[in-house]
Amino acid sequence: MNEIAALTESQVEEYEHNGVVCLRNVIPMDWIELLRMATEEAMRRPGPNAETYGDTDPPLFFGDLDVWMRNDRFKEYVLRSPAGALCGQAMQSKTSRFFYDQLLVKEIGSSDRTPWHQDQPYWAVRGRQVSSIWVPLDVVPEENALEYVRKSHLWSEFNPQHFNDHTPYEGTGLPSLPDIEADRDAYDIVRYGMEPGDALVFQAMIVHGAPGNASAQHRRRAYATRWIGDDARYYERPGEMAIPTFETPFKDGDPYSGDLFPLVYSA
Repeated sequence: MNEIAALTESQVEEYEHNGVVCLRNVIPMDWIELLRMATEEAMRRPGPNAETYGDTDPPLFFGDLDVWMRNDRFKEYVLRSPAGALCGQAMQSKTSRFFYDQLLVKEIGSSDRTPWHQDQPYWAVRGRQVSSIWVPLDVVPEENALEYVRKSHLWSEFNPQHFNDHTPYEGTGLPSLPDIEADRDAYDIVRYGMEPGDALVFQAMIVHGAPGNASAQHRRRAYATRWIGDDARYYERPGEMAIPTFETPFKDGDPYSGDLFPLVYSA
């Protein structure tokens, strides 16, 4: 299950230019089946950082963090799947070190929108070689797909917000993100219909969001792993910060290291 696809020059250029690239059929189905089993286990036994969004009962939008620490199937994927190598190639980094993981499930009928945001302002990391790979475990029709503002990875940082109530983070000193949803035509928004085996690789500063799951047929289970490259360093951000979810020994400017941030890919 450890076959690794080599990114083409055009795919690397697309990531560099737009901040996101959709890779087709790069995650073997053995890994998808493993992640499906792990997802059901994780939902039966949520971790301390699990959240549900919206006011439906039962909740239709579920998220959890650091699931690889509690589930050996997720851990096997982190350490042995193509994910780290694909991100390393996209980032044009000699190394790819695992940062953290996130499980996101939107059940059929979920109307909860994932708000527009950048990832990196939530994280204690600085650098340009910071990326995510988002892998769907179900068919994702284009109308239910993640949306990205192309080239917004070149923008400055904006203040994060809490997904559960959309309140802004406190004490960051960052400005609010423009209201993209209210003026969609003003932005170059792209989205991709996807099949299991496809993957989205995107730079951590790109502005993105997602609609609810209006599908009458498909759940929208997805597993995202986050990766850091050669230039990434620990950043002691002012104000609220979400990731890492645990204390680390690092000081501002230190490279990440250790068993909780394993080096998975080296070119």
